[in-house]
Amino acid sequence: MHVSIAIVTFRNPEEIAGCLSALSASTYADFDVTICENGGAAAFASLSAAIPEALPEGQKVRAILAPGNLGYAGGVNVCMKAAPDADAWWIVNPDTVPAPEALAALVARLERGDVAAAGGVLHNPQGRIQAYGGRWNASMARCVSLGNGEPLAIRPDAAEIEGQMNYLLGASMLVGRTFVDKVGLMREDYFLYCEEVEWCLRAVAAGLKLGFAPDALVCHDQGGTTGSGDAHRVRPRMPIYLDERNKLNVVRDTTPERLPVAALGSLVLLVGRYLRRGAFRQFGYGLSGWLAGLRNKRGLPPWMA
Repeated sequence: MHVSIAIVTFRNPEEIAGCLSALSASTYADFDVTICENGGAAAFASLSAAIPEALPEGQKVRAILAPGNLGYAGGVNVCMKAAPDADAWWIVNPDTVPAPEALAALVARLERGDVAAAGGVLHNPQGRIQAYGGRWNASMARCVSLGNGEPLAIRPDAAEIEGQMNYLLGASMLVGRTFVDKVGLMREDYFLYCEEVEWCLRAVAAGLKLGFAPDALVCHDQGGTTGSGDAHRVRPRMPIYLDERNKLNVVRDTTPERLPVAALGSLVLLVGRYLRRGAFRQFGYGLSGWLAGLRNKRGLPPWMA
C-alpha cells in the first residue's frame, strides 16, 4: 500500500522540519510527502529552503504553494489531489512527531479491510493522552476527545474505542481510497476546525467504519500553530471564533433538526468555558463565532481577509 502523507503549513518551517525528521525514521517506507504552504510566496521560499527533496530512504518530499490561504481543509485537498494514485493518504499536522511505528500500525489496521480510515493515539509531550478518537455530540454541538488526560502508559481497548468514536482527529488520520471515493474530499467552506468531524460523520452516514490503531503513537503539540492550546484568558480570536462557528455548521450539515437545541447547548458551554474563568474578551470572540454559526457563515472570516 502506497501512502501519500499530507501536511498543511502556515509559515512554520521549523515544525515541518521536525515532523519530516520523525517521518524519516518510519518503519513503514512506502510513502511520499506533500506539503501545502498556505502562508504566501515568502513563506513558501522559507519552507523550500528548510526541507529536502527526499528523505534519507528516498521518499519524495514536495512542497506546493497554495494560491491563497485555503485553510486546513483546502490545504489537505491540495495535497491529496497532488497524489491521485496513492492507495491511502495520511493527514498529519505540522506540529506532530509520529513514532517510527505509527504509520505501519495505521496501515495494518486499514489493510484488515473492515474500516475505511484509521486513527491512533495522540499524546502530548508530557505523556498524557489528547485523544484516541472523537465522539461527536450533536445535541450539544460538542466534540469529546476519548481518553483525554489519561497516562500514555495505559493501553486502550481498541474494540471499545472503535465502538465509541464517530470521528478521527485531523492531526493524524489515515484515509483509504474507498473513503475518498465514497464521500469525497474535505469541505473547504469550514476553512479551519471541525472539517474532519464533518468528513468522518459523512463517511459514517454512508456506512463506512472508522478504525483505531493503539500502536500508532503521535506526539502532538496541540495548538502550537494556531494558539488553540493556550490558556483560556490569553487564547487568540481565530481558534475560538472558528471553533464555535463550525461546530454549529457541523450540526447544520449533518443533523439540521437538532440545530435549535445544539445552539442553546453550545451557548451554555461557551459561557461556562470562558465567563466563569474571567476570560471576557475570549467569550466575546466565541459569541461572535456562535452568532456566525447561527447565520451559516462559511469560509475565511472577513476580519482575516
